[in-house]
Amino acid sequence: MDIGGINPAVLIASLMVASVPIILAAIGELVVEKAGVLNLGVEGMMIMGAITGFATAVATGNPYLGFLGGAIGGAGLSLVFGVLTQFLLANQVATGLALTLFGLGLSSLIGQGYVGIKPPLTENVPFGPLADIPFLGTVIFDHDWMVYVSIGVCAAVWAVLKYTRLGLILRAVGESHDAAHALGYKVVRIRMLAILFGGAMAGLGGAYISLIRVPQWTDGITAGAGWIALAIVVFASWKPWRVLLGAYLFGGITVLQLNLQAAGARIPVEYLSMSPYLITILVLVIMSSGKGKAALNAPAALGQNFHASR
Repeated sequence: MDIGGINPAVLIASLMVASVPIILAAIGELVVEKAGVLNLGVEGMMIMGAITGFATAVATGNPYLGFLGGAIGGAGLSLVFGVLTQFLLANQVATGLALTLFGLGLSSLIGQGYVGIKPPLTENVPFGPLADIPFLGTVIFDHDWMVYVSIGVCAAVWAVLKYTRLGLILRAVGESHDAAHALGYKVVRIRMLAILFGGAMAGLGGAYISLIRVPQWTDGITAGAGWIALAIVVFASWKPWRVLLGAYLFGGITVLQLNLQAAGARIPVEYLSMSPYLITILVLVIMSSGKGKAALNAPAALGQNFHASR
């Protein structure tokens, strides 16, 4: 049953699709920040993943190889960030911002020959009769495989951080790199691996945008999704399941404003278009005003460079 010309099942299914790039990028950045590194280059890594994934899929005719290419593209750009901040001890904030600008420019250069080209189609997961179940079939069983992968990645990161020795070491490095180094852990190596994982996740998110969400290449296709992912990590208080909820919140607002426009709502289009970003800012303001509750969950060594000789 439609509500005001909007089908609830289609709305929920659409918000799940719209949230995938943000979930992947945010969960990758969460792991990076848990290791004590602040990488503001998520937008740059996402758009590099978008163009490398798109180019790979078009060249091979295989969308799955396209996602692999997107992950490699994002990880490759994150490697530059890792070398500059972990080995050359460059400022993490400045390097992250430079990474975003570099990624935007390089992707535009690479993508000049791909404008107007359609990528190979990514099929939905074949759930058979389950997809025909009223409401639940549309909401749960009628998606491409990356929708389920994004949820699985959140669950996996949560389990690793909470229950494994690897998660304990990662959190220890993020809380006190000097103490972790004193215990014999390779702080730089651990942080580099976290940075590469974050870059690969951001690249996957970017590839999802260019291959499935908006199956084409245009300059600036990520449209600020990387910045939203950064904000959601703070909103989630560095907890994986809250990242999923925050991404669904943003995705829901994005899809709702598009549906309201299609339904002919008497609200200026400009207000509807800016509503997802406005809501994100308001949520961050509310979170930060709670006597520093969100800040208390931030890794203690976040943004601090490490040098073994100190």
